[in-house]
Amino acid sequence: MTLLQLMPDDAPGTVLLRTTDAATIAGELAGHGVELNHWPVRGPVAPEDDSDELLDRYRAEVRDLCDRHGFRVVDVARLHPSADPEGAAQAAKARTTFLEEHRHAENEVRFFAHGRGCFYLHLGDKVFATVCEAGDLLSVPAGTRHWFDMGTRPDFAAIRFFEEEDGWVGDFTADPLARSFPSLDELVAPAHRPAAR
Repeated sequence: MTLLQLMPDDAPGTVLLRTTDAATIAGELAGHGVELNHWPVRGPVAPEDDSDELLDRYRAEVRDLCDRHGFRVVDVARLHPSADPEGAAQAAKARTTFLEEHRHAENEVRFFAHGRGCFYLHLGDKVFATVCEAGDLLSVPAGTRHWFDMGTRPDFAAIRFFEEEDGWVGDFTADPLARSFPSLDELVAPAHRPAAR
């Protein structure tokens, strides 16, 4: 389920808000120009499924979003658990890259068709850890400082939307802040259920 955990940027152990209520999450994010919407999930996504077929499942929604926002490039980012050492190493490298705080020159728009991942949005003096699940469509404004955790065993498929081919390229801030906050695995672990203060 979608989860939001809100923490001060200088006190990662302090939980200001932790909720799975969709309306509360959308409202908290909207106050910062971040949009969280939902599309119906159309079937499971297996590792062997073709990305074009996945895009075809959401053809109407993808076309509508592109028409409304001027996106010209759409692709699928996906990782699935692998017992193969090379596959596991590639997943670890991909995870490490986006665990550092960065921003993009254009809006970052992602639809999770499968699995989950966490966007940590550094908004003002707070960090909004937003765990997205299948069905979530997140739009983060250009220039927003953030990082992304796909977990130690990534398992997700996300449709990505860009205005330009290089829209995914990050401008890294070199701020070590991200290393202080709970990981995706910690956020969703049953033992990690702090009460909001």
